[in-house]
Amino acid sequence: AGEAMKLGAQDYILKPVMRDRFAHALQRVRLRLQSPNEAQRRMIALLETLAERPQYPDRIAIRSGGKTSFVNVEDIHWIRAAENYVQLHMASGHHLLHVPIGTLEASLDPAMFLRVHRSMIVNIRQIRELEPAFHGEYVILLRAGIRLQSSRSYHAKISEWAANPF
Repeated sequence: AGEAMKLGAQDYILKPVMRDRFAHALQRVRLRLQSPNEAQRRMIALLETLAERPQYPDRIAIRSGGKTSFVNVEDIHWIRAAENYVQLHMASGHHLLHVPIGTLEASLDPAMFLRVHRSMIVNIRQIRELEPAFHGEYVILLRAGIRLQSSRSYHAKISEWAANPF
């Protein structure tokens, strides 16, 4: 019995199993389930958090010339706003998508994409270097050699992203 309790058992039953002893053990388990302990509450909260995680698309559908092609989100290097459109820049070229940049930003994983300008979003996996520029701006050098300019209104957001975690 002592060993069972150390392992977290709610109750135990010895053979031969007696009906009233089984009913008593079952009642104890039911009562325990009705009033969860702290560990159970934390587990439930964790499961609820995981269930509430937002889902981000893996691909984006591009309609052009009467056909629809698909772009893997991870292949996008950077995005530039063009009025009610955005240009998705990739190694293979660029695509035009009819969606405002704010709407697209809200659907992208913030762990993968960083808004650096009111008209620009960058895939953080493509950033090779950040160079401080004038008035709190940055020059962002991508792995492909592209140089982009951030705006000072995004300085704090970029600095926070670029800070070491220790």
